[in-house]
Amino acid sequence: MSETMTATGSTRIWDLPLRLFHWLLVALIAFSWWSGEEHYMEWHRLSGYAILALLVFRLWWGFTGSRTARFTQFVRGPGAVFTYAKTLFSSSRHTADGHNPLGGWSVIAMLLAIAAMVIAGLFAVDVDGWESGPLAYWVSFEQGRSAAEFHETVFNVIMALIILHVAAIVFYLAVKRMNLLRPMITGRRTKTAEEAVEDARWSPAMALIGIVIAGAVAWFVSTGFRF
Repeated sequence: MSETMTATGSTRIWDLPLRLFHWLLVALIAFSWWSGEEHYMEWHRLSGYAILALLVFRLWWGFTGSRTARFTQFVRGPGAVFTYAKTLFSSSRHTADGHNPLGGWSVIAMLLAIAAMVIAGLFAVDVDGWESGPLAYWVSFEQGRSAAEFHETVFNVIMALIILHVAAIVFYLAVKRMNLLRPMITGRRTKTAEEAVEDARWSPAMALIGIVIAGAVAWFVSTGFRF
């Protein structure tokens, strides 16, 4: 949005399920770190199952959610990413109907890293063999230890991605004069008279189905598929 344009209202850019997913994931990543550091492994496992449920829901919502939540809306090709990157350090403001091309790929990177961490944790075994993930019985002790080490390594990658994410928020606020945090809280951003943008609409029924699927997958995994 150029600085000469005037805001005339607001539009819903992020749906409620997506915002809940975002903030629950933030809270659970922090809780997983704390419980792991303090060796509250039962809480750590439960947090991991909750994160797994969130990831399953996000996968479902990436195909059935509102337009800004769908992967087809924000996963762009190299050309779109390069074109957007050339304007990154410009002081002009660009309203985005969802994630911009760079932001879209950062979302994918974060989701893949978190998925890798959770999957590794399912097979992980501690050094004494007392604490293990629900699927550790599928692998040898050595493989379980490798999974545990990978689990910790990927967590460090996630921390780096989080730092980049926060830095990007600060960058957009300082350089672009765009507050990316507020819309993820309220769901809305300002729009101009020149924009013909409709609210991001979502289906409560699809959200409920996604929650049921996510919960079922997390529960079955937590049992080690032994039921």
